[in-house]
Amino acid sequence: MGSDRNIYLNMKNLKEARSILFDSFPFSETLSSESVSVPDAVGRTLSEPVTANFSSPSFHAAAMDGIAVQAEKTFGTSETSPRVLVIGKDAFYVNTGHVLPENTDAVIMIEYVQVLDENQVEIEAPAFPWQNVRKVGEDIVATELIFPSNHVVTPYCIGALLSGGIFSVMVRKRPEVLIIPTGSELVDWRKMGGEGLKPGQVIESNSFVLEKLIEEWGGTSVRTKHVEDNVEKIRKQVEKAADKNFDFILIAGGSSAGSKDFSRKVIDDFGEVLVHGVTIMPGKPLIIGKAGAKPIFGIPGYPVSAIIAFEQFVGPMMLKMLGRPEREREKIEVEPTRKIASKLGVEEFVRVKLGKVGKRVVAVPLPRGAGSITTLTEADGIIRIPNHIEGIKEYEPVQAELLRPAISLENTIVAVGSHDNTLDILSDRIRASHSNITLSSSHVGSLGGLMAIRKGLCHLAGSHLLDTEDGSYNISYIKKYLPETPVKLINLVLREQGLIVPKGNPRKIGGIADIGREDICFINRQAGSGTRILLDFKLKQLNLDPNIITGYKNEEFTHMSVAVSVLSGSADAGLGIHAAAKALNLDFIPVVTEQYDLVIPEEYFKTKIIQILLDIINTKDFKSRVTALGGYNTDKTGQLIYSL
Repeated sequence: MGSDRNIYLNMKNLKEARSILFDSFPFSETLSSESVSVPDAVGRTLSEPVTANFSSPSFHAAAMDGIAVQAEKTFGTSETSPRVLVIGKDAFYVNTGHVLPENTDAVIMIEYVQVLDENQVEIEAPAFPWQNVRKVGEDIVATELIFPSNHVVTPYCIGALLSGGIFSVMVRKRPEVLIIPTGSELVDWRKMGGEGLKPGQVIESNSFVLEKLIEEWGGTSVRTKHVEDNVEKIRKQVEKAADKNFDFILIAGGSSAGSKDFSRKVIDDFGEVLVHGVTIMPGKPLIIGKAGAKPIFGIPGYPVSAIIAFEQFVGPMMLKMLGRPEREREKIEVEPTRKIASKLGVEEFVRVKLGKVGKRVVAVPLPRGAGSITTLTEADGIIRIPNHIEGIKEYEPVQAELLRPAISLENTIVAVGSHDNTLDILSDRIRASHSNITLSSSHVGSLGGLMAIRKGLCHLAGSHLLDTEDGSYNISYIKKYLPETPVKLINLVLREQGLIVPKGNPRKIGGIADIGREDICFINRQAGSGTRILLDFKLKQLNLDPNIITGYKNEEFTHMSVAVSVLSGSADAGLGIHAAAKALNLDFIPVVTEQYDLVIPEEYFKTKIIQILLDIINTKDFKSRVTALGGYNTDKTGQLIYSL
């Protein structure tokens, strides 16, 4: 190990690291204040209490259209003893909001007034004092407290403030944060033009994410141009920031145990490293330091790590400065669909897809890589696994923090099973026509989908399981694995399966037999997937031993992942669908046309969300978009294939 390579120093658990941060920066005087007009104060935090200058209303006002009267003069009135009132003397016409005439204290609604002529009206019931009247100060009384310190102004507050005669308020200044993106591999997307990325290049996105997170949490930011991996250049940016009025400094992408991550060195030069590494995943490489009196953070470079580090440390520190309480996400009890392993000593933030199936909320874990930003964009919730346990058992009830409202889970179609590109189109078309309904699909293979149905974990499963005895699809497997579960089998598409190979087919692969060649590296699908069953069937027909195939044990979970492996050069061929090859401009060698169906339990078949899904797959729009992908046939789409 070279002398320049970092090791994690002062590594702390989440609770310890937060305590160190908050104790080191108490912010006893919080932020300075500024005066802003009331309409511009929405989203801002009041730095001092606000008391009313005016009462609201500032006069006795009619609350209804009708006649204003002195209630006492109407006492004794009844249907058998009506009373005639003289307009201008005993009664006065008023509209809603009008000032109550002098010596009146009630309003009789116009519906209960009989007009006799221009000067006289008749009533048949008495009024009582302050009937249908908004009295002075009914809403706000001059000098009373409207909002206390640290109140966050909302659009609703504007009316109360203006009505109380408050036209400007003192609010805490927004925390100002400097973001310094670092990394020689980074590319500014605004300067790319039509060019693609070269090997080793990465689009710089973290600073833009951090900028919007800071804004969402009540702050403002300045983002520098990205800085290459050079201690002196990063140090100069921090030095410039130290001379300005930034409240925080974020060095983005400069924290890990790698030899080219220089945040720790720079922070050491300007002050003190308080924490170097936190026992959370993602987010472990976070650095917390002090530059003079200012917090300075080394934010991890992986997108998910950066976001979690912000939400656990930077964001809460901003709220503390603003005098606001910490954010707490709504939590619900969920059941993981499979065991989630975890490391002792590390608190893990596991992103999950959620959906309500029957009376249960099921949680499907997403990939846990810190570099996969889509695991957050696709996630409905986060399961936090404490650092003192080794994982969570399958179906063990646990708490999940929600990333979207709980009510949305009622309108989530949970699909588990085989991957197909048409599911993306189906998800889009469902959302386009019914914005409150979501299709959440997880890819565990066709057999995995049937097992999920058997365990009551999904509304439907995608399946393309070939019966090698008679050439049919799915029915024999349904009878075998779901003998007591009534289901309906609906065709989604017919699709071409074949070998995905690089453009131009440089290895001159002609068919399945060629993947046994010594010069071919193959990428496989996971055991239990329909594609894997098809491959093994074809190998058996060819009397080809899987053990001689280089890469047979290397598995991917989707057709697109297989195509990406071929595109990247890590594999020479993989079995997948034509649409995946076409999407990445790869060549395709047809092997078979197969049937991809939706297996839907009878108990969910007639539900509103499933009927919407079925209506959509029968539309011309859906079918035409599927056909455009290439390698699909929709002649049987929407047809009932089998009912048990």
